[in-house]
Amino acid sequence: MFVLAQALAAAVSSTAAATPSSQAPPATETQGFSAQRLERLDDFLRHATDADGYLGAVALIARHGHIVESRAFGQRDLARASPMHTDSIFRIYSMTKTVTTVAAMILIEEGKLTLDDPVGDYLPAFASIPVLDGGSADAPRLRAPARKLTIHHLLTHTAGFATASNDGEAHALLDRADLHGSADLAEFAERISKVPLAVDPGTRFKYDGVQIEVMSRVIEVASGMPFETFLQRRIFDPLRMVDTGFSVPAEKRSRIADITTMGNDGKLVIAEGPSAQHPGERLNRYASGAGGLYSTAGDYTRFCQMLLNGGELDGASILGRKSVESMMQNHLSGIIDPPVTEFSDAEGFGLGGSVLLDVARRGRLGSVGQFGWTGAASTYYTIDPKEDLIAILLMQHLPRDNGAQNRPDLPRISSRFYDLVYQALIR
Repeated sequence: MFVLAQALAAAVSSTAAATPSSQAPPATETQGFSAQRLERLDDFLRHATDADGYLGAVALIARHGHIVESRAFGQRDLARASPMHTDSIFRIYSMTKTVTTVAAMILIEEGKLTLDDPVGDYLPAFASIPVLDGGSADAPRLRAPARKLTIHHLLTHTAGFATASNDGEAHALLDRADLHGSADLAEFAERISKVPLAVDPGTRFKYDGVQIEVMSRVIEVASGMPFETFLQRRIFDPLRMVDTGFSVPAEKRSRIADITTMGNDGKLVIAEGPSAQHPGERLNRYASGAGGLYSTAGDYTRFCQMLLNGGELDGASILGRKSVESMMQNHLSGIIDPPVTEFSDAEGFGLGGSVLLDVARRGRLGSVGQFGWTGAASTYYTIDPKEDLIAILLMQHLPRDNGAQNRPDLPRISSRFYDLVYQALIR
């Protein structure tokens, strides 16, 4: 995919925000898109990043290994004084989970892990983790789980950790563990290993970051190197993802987009947290495989194109084709009934992302088998093997949980974005 590499290099070298007059898409109708229909997407994103909307956005679409759209909209900073650029750096939060899953799949291919391995084989404290069977947080009644906790449970969010707010006393015990106060992944794993599970492994899908942080520690143990080092050597360096990491070097921090939330007065404010107040700093002290990465649209497109290609890009072989196929299959089938996520009865979950099962029921344009995920601060990606398509939208806004209760917030725009991408396909 040399064409993709050249196009991405050109796209991210721009020193000005893209506008229809200053940067025409490198490829449109030659890759099956209508330039006129893509203008609807551009109009929508310009409006979404106006003075009353998101600060800014970067949209990137690739098809057949060619960049079709790479454009920046709006501003990078809360003062709305610095234009967004296509090489702006974003906190991608849970889009990190797909990267962590690829790291696990690398070790599976090398025979250092299997999906069915008990987690206790690598982290002995998990060999005897119990399930809460009554009592209280101060006097819990415990029992042995019906089955061992496995690598597959971690990657499919079916481990049974007490991360749901309705998990009662088990959730209270998890809160006491102060997991985010951990100094490193080893300490994170040690703390959570002392908290009983809320339910037996393999009996429910509950999406959360705890399972992937434990997986990140397993990767450290199985690989014999720090998690951060493994990602750099085995994924980022081979794929030339030069702007992706758990922190941002000082010389690149001027490219980081401000991250906002909605204040009580209905105006955007800088969000809380170290990476928001001090852009470029780590999200946590430990290397968070669940949500700690910074990246760019160009870097993440290279990662997605590797997956779409069946595990390789520009001569770098990261995974085998069958491993990627496994990631993009619904792994909830045969585990839970119905085999869908807690978010949509039209989507299952593979390894590292959701899998679209029913386009009509999902209620937006797309393809069966479409794979992707999102990040907490309004970042989105999808990989569509049927259409040989990648679509990425990066913004930096943390939605309010209570936005529907007469407390204002910005509208969620991912569904509109994807609809506008797909309506522009003409062949």
